[in-house]
Amino acid sequence: MKNLMIVVSSLVILILLISIFQYEKSFDETQPMQEDISSPSKNRERPESLQPTIVTDSIGYTLQNNELKITYDNGQEWVTVPVEVEQLFSGEYNGNKTELMNDSFILTDKRASFIYIEDSIKLITSHDKGVTWQESTIYQHAPAIRFRKVDFLNEKFGYVIVSGDRTMSQEWSAAFITNDGGKTWRETAYPGTTRLLYNGGFVDENTGFLSYGIINPEEPDFYITSDAGFSWNKATFSIPEKFAKVFVTAEVPFKEDGHLAVLLNQGPNGDYMGGKVKGKFVSFDRGLSWEFTSEVASNE
Repeated sequence: MKNLMIVVSSLVILILLISIFQYEKSFDETQPMQEDISSPSKNRERPESLQPTIVTDSIGYTLQNNELKITYDNGQEWVTVPVEVEQLFSGEYNGNKTELMNDSFILTDKRASFIYIEDSIKLITSHDKGVTWQESTIYQHAPAIRFRKVDFLNEKFGYVIVSGDRTMSQEWSAAFITNDGGKTWRETAYPGTTRLLYNGGFVDENTGFLSYGIINPEEPDFYITSDAGFSWNKATFSIPEKFAKVFVTAEVPFKEDGHLAVLLNQGPNGDYMGGKVKGKFVSFDRGLSWEFTSEVASNE
């Protein structure tokens, strides 16, 4: 009887040992799966997905993560522009910094150019979709820039228009032109006014315009050059009495059927027809004088 009890006890102990061994083996096999579920790597935040601000077709940019990147395929691939984001907004600017300022850059399949401010006013450019970049100095000084605009009419000729150092309703402004694709820049003559700049531009390599007056303007303050900026002359407008002090601010002219045309808007406080109408004027003497032709609906 004693021997039987010993045998039974031994069997019970053996069964318990086998059960413990099987349990530990099963636990070891399932433990890695539990670690995967709770693994910190699975819960780690993924990098923010870049969303392009589309400029045209599939070409766009982003300022996310405090970097300027450009894309030519709707954000599938990105190229970093070697410039600090703050330098793109340097100066007198308190607006939205999630998008670049209108007209402060060019982004096409043939040219990517961005105005930025370092110790001077500069332009950074790529002609190969961001593979290589070239920098050029537009202006040796770095005033507190308010208005900035860049454009190229062809591969060689381009212009930059800037204003800054504002004091109340007065400021410095200047236009710069290049004839070598942006490698070097020439400052044009002083236009003769310190009013706040509204806009400007060139319609060809010789003919350019600067429009002033953004605070309570009463009439256009518009200057033209027909000699590539070596001199500026104030243009005249024949405005019908009905529209006196209505159409007060000149926009950038454009070529139309062998002559020049320009739209005059109502300024910041216009209320004629709800402020949604502009006056169209034409010039047959390369922009020196302008005649009223019609009212046109504003696209804004």
